[in-house]
Amino acid sequence: MSGTTPKLRLRGVRKQFGAKIVLDGIDLDVMPGTSLVVIGGSGSGKSVLLKCILGLIEPDSGVIEIDGQNLMTMPRREREAARAQIGMLFQNGALFDSLPVWENVAFGLLARKMVSRAEAPARAAAFLAQVGLAESVGVLPPAELSGGMQKRVALARAIAAQPDILFFDEPTTGLDPIMGAIIDGLIVDCVRRLGSTAIAITHDMASARRIGDQAAMIHKGRIVWTGPAADLMNSGDPMVDQFTHGRREGPIEMELRR
Repeated sequence: MSGTTPKLRLRGVRKQFGAKIVLDGIDLDVMPGTSLVVIGGSGSGKSVLLKCILGLIEPDSGVIEIDGQNLMTMPRREREAARAQIGMLFQNGALFDSLPVWENVAFGLLARKMVSRAEAPARAAAFLAQVGLAESVGVLPPAELSGGMQKRVALARAIAAQPDILFFDEPTTGLDPIMGAIIDGLIVDCVRRLGSTAIAITHDMASARRIGDQAAMIHKGRIVWTGPAADLMNSGDPMVDQFTHGRREGPIEMELRR
């Protein structure tokens, strides 16, 4: 795979808000068809990193490439087209309360005129089926769904445009361990079915090992470790081990005391 162009490549990505440096030179490669999990403490820069890739926040400097094309120097229309390849599962689902489930799932397809409004309910039903939900769920408002069902609907929406890249922001937050494992299984199945490249942010180490092929830890705006997700619990890196095992004492605590 050494000669393969990364699906996503970041070099020297920096972002600062006032005096606070949030991203301090992020270098990261995500190869096509692989799943990367990003771990790190609150305020470490994980969410800002995702928002920079998505274009919700403009980085101060650095390179963000998709398929070898630098998003930072592309004409605006080409940049938007490249980012349209990305599907997103937000932390709390972010479903539209005023829309029925089918319209939530088909929202992006309708906005981009990829389907007609008459075709949309059937298309939404097909994606709901892929996440284990019946067609009858499509007519319900999101408020009538359990937390696990809302996550499934949000996943169906994320995959509806069959994106090349999928982002997952804390996909198991608020779910019990069994439902969390079910959602992780659905994520893995959907990513494999689409052949997509995936990036997930998570604090859940069981989820990280279920979802990820590779893992990266971010601390104080820098990538401090990368390796196989299967090695997260026994990485041999003191900082990673402290975080993954939830230890009070260690290098992270020492830095916080300064």
